[in-house]
This record gives sequence, C-alpha cells and structure tokens, in this order.
Amino acid sequence: MKYLTIISAILILAACTSTQSQNKSYQKPVGFNNYWYAGEAELTSFELQQARYGEIHSGEAVLVFVTEPFSRSKQVKLDNWRNKSADNISVMKLNFSKKFLTGIYPYSMMSSTFTPVSEDKHPDILKVTTSSQEWCGHTFAQLNLEENNYRFRGFSYFESEGDVDVKVPKTILEDEIWTRIRLNPNGLPIGKINIIPGTFYLRLRHQEAKSQNAEARLEEVESSDFEEGGHSKYSLEYENRTLTIYFNSVFPYEILGWEETYMSGFGKPERLTTTAKRINTMKSAYWGQNSNSDRAIRKELGLKTE
Repeated sequence: MKYLTIISAILILAACTSTQSQNKSYQKPVGFNNYWYAGEAELTSFELQQARYGEIHSGEAVLVFVTEPFSRSKQVKLDNWRNKSADNISVMKLNFSKKFLTGIYPYSMMSSTFTPVSEDKHPDILKVTTSSQEWCGHTFAQLNLEENNYRFRGFSYFESEGDVDVKVPKTILEDEIWTRIRLNPNGLPIGKINIIPGTFYLRLRHQEAKSQNAEARLEEVESSDFEEGGHSKYSLEYENRTLTIYFNSVFPYEILGWEETYMSGFGKPERLTTTAKRINTMKSAYWGQNSNSDRAIRKELGLKTE
C-alpha cells in the first residue's frame, strides 16, 4: 500500500509537470515575428452600430494592434528600447477607439491594453487604460497589475464615481481577450469563469470594476454576417449581457467584428445589440503618416475625414 501511494504521488507529479511543459512549449505560429516585429502596426476599421440611451447610434471603431517594449516595473512604454534588462518585456498593445453620435453630441472612447507576448513568462495582462469624452464631461480609468491584485483608479465628473482608488483581486480581464485572440486563441479561457467586464461597458453602464461569473465558449463557424466561409467566434455570456467576438481561425487571427447585447437606456431600458463589422485591414507605420496628404489613407480604411 505504501508503494502504491508513492507511485500515485509520482504519477500526479508527472501529470502536473507534463501539463506545465505543454503550456510552456506553445510555439508562436510561423511568420509571427515577421508580422508583428516589422516596424508596423495593424489597423482595422469597423462600421459601428452602438447601443446607447435605448437606441442604436451609427459610428466607427478602430483596432490598432502593435508590439512594443514595455517596462515591467513602471508599466509604461520604454524610451530606451535597446535596454535588454529583465525589466524590458515585449507586449502586444491594443488601442481600441470608438466614435459615435448620440443626438446632438458626440462620444469618443478609447482603451489601451498591454499584454505580454510571452504568456509562459508573464501570464497576466499588465495594464489597461480607458477614457471617454462627450459633452457632459470626460472620465478616465486605469488598472495596473500589482502582485495578486489590480489597482483600479477611476476619475469621473459623476459624484458617485470619481475619484476611486481600490484594489481588485486579480482575475481575467475582458479587455485582454482581444489581445489573447491575436496571440494564442486556443489558450483562451473556456467554461465557467470569473472575469472583470470590459472597461467600455463599465463606463457606459456606470458599474464598478469587480469580477462577475460568465460562461465562455470558443467555437468554429461555417459562415456568419461578419465573414463568408469558416472562421471562429469567442463568446462570453454573463447574467445580463453577452459579448461575441468573430475572428479568422488562422494566423494572424484578424478580428472580423463583434456583437454585444445588454440592457441599454435609463428609466425604461431595452435589450439592444451593438455590432461592429470590419471595413478594411492594413499594416502601417501610422505614427509617421501625419501630414495632410496622408489623410487619403483614412479613405482606404473607410473612415470619415472630419
């Protein structure tokens, strides 16, 4: 019996070691470095139909994916990117912008997420920032990884929402799903999970940053309104909300669009669905394309010039 116990312990240890090695042995797809480290960002434009105030409002969204050197300790982009210290880690950054009109006044929203490329060495997303501007005022929120917590700081013109500085127990962030899709969609969390909803949603619904229960699914799709032919979709189903992101099943796993359904409006809210459908995708060193003549590139993306 003693020997059986020892053997069982060895088998359990071997199983655990095997699982860990499988996670660490994940290899980035062929062409990953050529695509993501060529000195360009990936720009994708979307036709946006945004739910707000119990109605659907037309607008546009842009996803900007790019890799960059990042300070693990300061959690900012490194000025001296040639510094090869352990503090310099490569992240996949997503700048996610939305612009839409609600009646007479415009909304401009943007979030930035910073996800380490090497998930085996740095398994947690490091930082999220989100801002929103409209004629009533503007807000800003930031989450920073601090050991076993995220430090959440929020600033708002609403009395009940501004100035917040709290610690939130570390868990999955919905904002990181977008970059996880681009890095390793097969590693996405599935099943019953605890997750902090996206910061855009928290802002629009005036909710605090705390984890919620959700059911996560990753599925193959033969065809959808977002793409003809096979692709994938990743869905998060909360108690009162669903988010589904559609993306190509093969590298570089481009985002094709998304649907988000929840109660929109105040007083007598209605269950409405926000949709975003891809217009165009291009690679570009856009930070150098800042002259008046470069505005023509916006037309290629199908974006409005005003």
